[in-house]
Amino acid sequence: MNRNNVSTIDLVNKSLQKRYRAEKRFRAYGIAAILFGLACLSVLFTDIISKGHSAFLQTYVYMDVKFDAQQLQIIDPTDENQLAMADYQGLIKKSLRTQFSDVTGRRDKRDLYSIVSNGAGFTLRSMLEDDPSLLNQTVGVWLLVDDDIDTYVKSRNSDGSDAFTARMKDKQIVWVESLISEGHIKKRFNTTFFTSGDSREPEQAGIAGAIAGSLFTLLVTIALSFPIGVAAAIYLEEYAPTNRFTDFIEVNINNLAAVPSIIFGLLGLAIFIGFFEMHRSIPLVGGLVLTLMTLPTIIISSRAAIKSVPPSIKDAALGLGASKMQVTIHHVLPLAMPGMLTGAIIGFAQALGETAPLLMIGMVAFIVDIPGGVTDPATALPVQIFLWSDSPERAFVERTSAAIMVLLAFLITMNTLAIWLRKRLERRW
Repeated sequence: MNRNNVSTIDLVNKSLQKRYRAEKRFRAYGIAAILFGLACLSVLFTDIISKGHSAFLQTYVYMDVKFDAQQLQIIDPTDENQLAMADYQGLIKKSLRTQFSDVTGRRDKRDLYSIVSNGAGFTLRSMLEDDPSLLNQTVGVWLLVDDDIDTYVKSRNSDGSDAFTARMKDKQIVWVESLISEGHIKKRFNTTFFTSGDSREPEQAGIAGAIAGSLFTLLVTIALSFPIGVAAAIYLEEYAPTNRFTDFIEVNINNLAAVPSIIFGLLGLAIFIGFFEMHRSIPLVGGLVLTLMTLPTIIISSRAAIKSVPPSIKDAALGLGASKMQVTIHHVLPLAMPGMLTGAIIGFAQALGETAPLLMIGMVAFIVDIPGGVTDPATALPVQIFLWSDSPERAFVERTSAAIMVLLAFLITMNTLAIWLRKRLERRW
C-alpha cells in the first residue's frame, strides 16, 4: 500500500511539475510576443521620427533686398494689380549678383539663383503689401532656400562633412558654405509646414489644406454617423421584434463591419458621384463615404453598451409607470452613452486614417488652396501622405514622415480620449 501511495504521489507531482513548466513556457511565449511587438513598434516609430523630425525646421538665407520701384514697375504701392504683376524674383537675383559679384557666366548665374526658392518672391510681395513704405528701401530679409540646399544644410555636420549633395554642383556648395560661414544661413521652425497647402516644391509644401480637409470630412462623418448609428442601435435593441428580417439586418451589419474600406469607396463613387452627380474631391462626399464605413462599428458598439445596462433599472422604471420611450431616453441612453462615445471615437479615429475610400472618390487631386467648407475641393491628410510618398524629391521624404507623425498624434489623441471617457464615465454595477 505504501509503495502504491508513494508511486501515485510521484506521478501526481511529476504531472504537476510538467503542467507548471508548460504554463511557464506559455507565459514566456506571451511575454516574448509582447516584447517583439513593442520592439517592432519602436523600430517603426524610430524610423519615422528619425526621418521626419527635420521637416519641422526649414533653412532660410539672409539677403539685403532693395524694393526698387523702377525695377518692380510700381508707381502706386497700394495698387493691387501693380503689386501682383511686379517682378520680385528679379530683386532676389539682383541681390545675389551683388553679394557674389564674381559670378558672371549665364549658367553660373542660373545655378546661383537656384539657391533661393522660387516662391521667395511671394514673401517680398507680402512684405510690400503689409508696409507700402518699404518701396525704394533696402531691407534685410530671411528667405526660403531651395529644397536641395535645405537638404544639404540639414544633413551636414558642424564641420561640413557627410552632407548630402544630391543635385548640387560644386560651385553651389562653395557658395552655400560661404553663406554659412558668414551666418547668413540658419534653420528656423518651419511654420510653412503648418500654414500652407500642398505644393510641387518641397520647401513650400504644407499640411494645412490636408488637415482642414480631414477635419471637414470628419465633421460630416460625426454629424451623420453618430445620431444614425445610435438611433439604429436603440431600435434594434429595444424596439425591433425578433424575426427573420431583424436577424437578416443584424447579420448584414456584422458583415459590413468586416468589408474592406475600398468597397465603400466604390459604393460612394457609384451612388454619390455617379447617381447623384456630386462633385469629386470635396469633404461632403468623403464624409458620406466614411459615414457608411463607420456606421456598422458605431451600431455594434452602441448595442453592446445598451446591453450592459442592468435590466433591473428598466424594470424599476417601468414599475413606476414610465413608458417605453421614457425608459429608453431617461435611463437606458444616459447609462449607455459612455460606451457609445468610446466606440464612436474609435470608429472616427479609424475613419481619420482611411485612404482607400477617399482615393476612389477623387480626393487624391492636387489641391493648393486651403478649403473653407465641406463643398470646397480638398484632400485629406492620409491622401496627402500617399501623394508625397510617391514624389521623387528627397525633401519630400522628411515631409512624408512628418505628416505621418502629425496623423499619429491625432489618432493617439482620439484613442486616449476614448480610454479617458470610458474610465471617467463608466459605472460599475
